Amino acid sequence: MRFLTVAEVAQLMRVSRMTVYRLVHSGELPAVRVGRSFRVPERAVHDYLRDAFNDVG
Repeated sequence: MRFLTVAEVAQLMRVSRMTVYRLVHSGELPAVRVGRSFRVPERAVHDYLRDAFNDVG
């Protein structure tokens, strides 16, 4: 399993880091807290984007 930083997720999704933090805090994007930072499973990002794409189309 590969984990991404909030900055990497933001770059991948082409959104701000604050948007990623909002998704993590709301529970829409699962994450693991490591010290004072978050790590997001890469699979969770792809699942979120797939589900969001299906909701729109």
